[in-house]
Amino acid sequence: MHHIKEVDKAMRYDSDHKGETRKRVLKEAAREIRAKGPNGVGVAGIMARAGLTHGGFYAHFESKEALIAAAIETMFESARSRFELTANDADPRLALLGYVDFYLSPQHRDSREHGCPLPALSGDLARLDPEARVRFGAGVAGLTGRLAEALGRHGIADPELAAASMLAEMVGAVTLSRAVADPAQSDAILQRAHAAVVQRFALGDGQ
Repeated sequence: MHHIKEVDKAMRYDSDHKGETRKRVLKEAAREIRAKGPNGVGVAGIMARAGLTHGGFYAHFESKEALIAAAIETMFESARSRFELTANDADPRLALLGYVDFYLSPQHRDSREHGCPLPALSGDLARLDPEARVRFGAGVAGLTGRLAEALGRHGIADPELAAASMLAEMVGAVTLSRAVADPAQSDAILQRAHAAVVQRFALGDGQ
């Protein structure tokens, strides 16, 4: 009986250790993919930054494509946590305003490695394999749904349509603000998009 318990304990440790190692690799992969795009990352570099050897990669993932798909899912889990942290006010207007303030901020624009995966990856996904695109689509749907729920509580008509429009506008603004060379132009893109979203969805004081 004692031997069985020791074996069971060892198996649980191995499983937990493998799970934690996988999370570490995915965290590094997510950071690299945001920064360089999915086609610019290398498995060896990701494994090294996770403190592992290249040879251990296939104990966790079948292929680089499987790693990218799983990392995209990890990015959206982080985005969900960010949304919940930023938009945790009971008042839906304040919750939405807090998220818009974050999303259309210079800080978000400048933190490509840690920000929302939508502006970071949208241009690359059309060329990736279907699994990655399915994970990406699920992430888009999840974020849209969370916005729609808050917009519905805020009294916005047809909140699903409104959420899709709001998200598309914010993603587009961040993408453009990162693409232009002139810092003043970049700031203006964010500021104008912020003003438009706040006005259109009645998020300002007294609206």
